[in-house]
Amino acid sequence: MTRSRVLLLLALAAGIAAFFALGLQRYLTLDYLKAAQGEFTALYAERPLTVIAAYFGIYVAVTALSLPGALIMTLAGGAIFGLWVGTLVVSFASSVGATLAMLAARYVLRDSVKGRFGARLAEIDRGVQRDGPFYLFTLRLVPALPFFAINLLMGLTAMKAGTFYLVSQLGMLAGTLVYVNAGTQLAQITSLQGIVSPGLIGSFVLLGLFPLVAKKIVDAVKARKVYAKWADRKPARYDRNMVVIGAGAAGLVTSYIAAAVKAKVTLVEAHKMGGDCLNYGCVPSKALIKTATLVRQMRHSAEYGVKSAEWQLDFAQVMQRVERVVAEIAPHDSVERYTGLGVDVVTGRATIVDPWHVKIVRENGGEQMLSTRAIVIATGAQPFVPPLPGLQDVGYLTSDTLWELREQPKRLVVLGGGPIGCELAQAFARLGTEVTQIEMAPRLMGREDEDVSAYARQVLEADGVRVLTGHKALRCERGGAVGPGEGGEGSEGGDEAKFIVVEAGGVEKRIPFDQLLCAVGRVARLSGFGLEELGIPVQRTVVVNEYLETLYPNILAAGDVAGPFQFTHTAAHQAWYAAVNGLFGTFRKFKADYSVIPWVTFIDPEVARVGLNEQDAKEKGVAYEVTRYGIDDLDRAIADSAAHGWVKVLTVPGKDRILGVTIVGAHAGDLLAEYVLAMKHGLGLNKILGTIHTYPTMAEANKYAAGEWKRAHQPHALLAWVRRFHDWRRG
Repeated sequence: MTRSRVLLLLALAAGIAAFFALGLQRYLTLDYLKAAQGEFTALYAERPLTVIAAYFGIYVAVTALSLPGALIMTLAGGAIFGLWVGTLVVSFASSVGATLAMLAARYVLRDSVKGRFGARLAEIDRGVQRDGPFYLFTLRLVPALPFFAINLLMGLTAMKAGTFYLVSQLGMLAGTLVYVNAGTQLAQITSLQGIVSPGLIGSFVLLGLFPLVAKKIVDAVKARKVYAKWADRKPARYDRNMVVIGAGAAGLVTSYIAAAVKAKVTLVEAHKMGGDCLNYGCVPSKALIKTATLVRQMRHSAEYGVKSAEWQLDFAQVMQRVERVVAEIAPHDSVERYTGLGVDVVTGRATIVDPWHVKIVRENGGEQMLSTRAIVIATGAQPFVPPLPGLQDVGYLTSDTLWELREQPKRLVVLGGGPIGCELAQAFARLGTEVTQIEMAPRLMGREDEDVSAYARQVLEADGVRVLTGHKALRCERGGAVGPGEGGEGSEGGDEAKFIVVEAGGVEKRIPFDQLLCAVGRVARLSGFGLEELGIPVQRTVVVNEYLETLYPNILAAGDVAGPFQFTHTAAHQAWYAAVNGLFGTFRKFKADYSVIPWVTFIDPEVARVGLNEQDAKEKGVAYEVTRYGIDDLDRAIADSAAHGWVKVLTVPGKDRILGVTIVGAHAGDLLAEYVLAMKHGLGLNKILGTIHTYPTMAEANKYAAGEWKRAHQPHALLAWVRRFHDWRRG
């Protein structure tokens, strides 16, 4: 906290202390006001402007310092000035004082709170920017709520002072009128409880509920306007409670939840049940990585005390194993399983015809039209193929088509340095393919901290990947022989050689390849489902609100097609909100919660993260402390010849509250779960340190990281006294 803030805080504290020390609170009582009413009235008649100015200043001071007595001051306004002048003076004085209190709280406390709760405060600020004036107005209509608390809390947000003042002026007017009017009848008032009667409080509560009811009415009017052009198509009865389009993670979980709460739900999938994760992404890539890791261990068997290991790689068998793994897991997402769970599963292509009808063209060409109360779009995403000149001519693979390979490419170019590109580049390199990875950005895995990116590059290069960061792909070419130094050891040329041309620092390079893998990201599947015809806004994803609703409240979206994350577990997380809001949103809606989202990049060693890392915290202006524990010191890691990596925890300065965790190491994705649980339920590092972790396990890394934090926050002054105590005990 800066010196000026400290001085202001001290001044405010001194003012409040003086108020009580001098006994000034006795002047802000009903008895004193009634006793002095005649004197104040006479003084006002003699010097009206002076009295109004003095009263105004005192009222502003009382509200600005959040002192008890604003109610008495309001009654005094009515008793001295009458209803209309009193209302006018009190209205402006209370609004000015409230704004000063808000600004003082903002100046003294906001930066400190932002440093400790930056992510949450940013989320609150977004809500305030969107609906803050409305909710402040609602709160101001209920005088039973302590206005001083509202002033202080609003000071912690980013609401503009002018907006705060105007909304306060308007919102407090009704209460001001009531209490000023009560002041005009001061002689008849025997206690403050008589003014704040249950009936009056009830009236104010109803008044405060009016804006909320009005907002519901406005929302209903807006919805009516949105649905107006389709009004003649709205059915009197519905075939289904919900239709879900897409049987990936989001669609499967949404339909499962809908069936579990006994809704009649139809799930439509045009291709393969299980979506991208089962068929093209998470499952096959992890199966391939497992084989690649085994090959690496056999190549380096001497590290484990085995002088040499005999093995022979059959790439076709490797890919057949991947296919078997997918087939073994497929029943978990099968038509049979979900039919058994009560879901009506249809294989076909779905098109939203209007907000309540979905047309399904089945595999056999037959058509079905279903009416439904709610629709969930869960169509997922697909690999992005860059518009690179010559790419179509040379041919390319994506993370969808890669699994059809049965002949191992001798030379593979991986275009993209994100998680998918890194995982597959390392896996193919370990299997013996000559891999070149090209990334336009200056480093791999740009969402991670620089130390993580550097380490990822180091381990990929150690496995034989040629990493070219800061290289922009220009075009692809076919034909011409491979020049000296272009193909690398063992490369082959010929008229049919294929090249990718890249540029770095103004210099072009030609890189030959047998296969090129595009791994530059994924784009939402937005076309062909009727979104354009319905006018549903789309950008990179379907545009949804915090409840996952589209332009039409009964049409929702979840998973990769909705963003903001493209993770299977996030899609499943969103599915709950889509199902519940779609089925029960008329009565209660839930905002999707993205406060604790973990993810893992499955290179070896793995990179796992939840919450903020250092670059995120710096970008968002969140103050943090870093605690780091090196896994090279962990007993189990040493025993497993996996003594590399680290645990890095970001915490609130001086506190054990976790802001984010990055783990680099073997089984990092599994180790992260403890931190995800802790962050979700508000547990700090002290709780992790106090939890028994089995020895010897990798999970002890979490305990030791917590121990590092504890050591850095030892109470040195107290320990010095404890040492003296022990010295004294020894005599």
